[in-house]
Amino acid sequence: MMREYYDTEWGMPVRDEQGMYERISLEAFQAGLSWATILRKRPAFRSAFRSAFDGFDPDVVARYGDDDVERLMADAGIVRNRAKIHATITNAQATIRLRDKGGLAPFVWSFQPSETPTPRTFDEVPTKSAESFALSKALRKEGFAFVGPTTMYALMEAVGIVDTHLLGSHRRGTSGVWSG
Repeated sequence: MMREYYDTEWGMPVRDEQGMYERISLEAFQAGLSWATILRKRPAFRSAFRSAFDGFDPDVVARYGDDDVERLMADAGIVRNRAKIHATITNAQATIRLRDKGGLAPFVWSFQPSETPTPRTFDEVPTKSAESFALSKALRKEGFAFVGPTTMYALMEAVGIVDTHLLGSHRRGTSGVWSG
């Protein structure tokens, strides 16, 4: 599961609103947990049959109320954390408001640094950057929650804004955003 995610999805560009909103939501749910836990639960988060969060459609999630929060708190298929569920709803509302400023994905991508890290070892892979601090601060100003600088750096890695694949990795540069 982790290898499949690493080899096919992690670090590939996400430039659409719904995709970016989903990644921000999943990164928030991951805070304090392993990414493997989130990957195992992702089908329940986004299931086509009965999605816990309606396919991460910001327009739908933004209208969630107390009944939806309780439904989600009872769903063993997802991470049941009331603060993170509320943050996901809050972030849907903030995503909608950002449409007036060009949209969520372009907003997040505007924090792409001029250079990407070049780690040779796992110890050299950063966990935050000046850009992730700036993105975190800007998103909080726009009303987002659970978007700390470390979480935003993980988002930046996941959606291809930075390439932290190790030098020499078969995945280095495969996003097309950065050369190997």
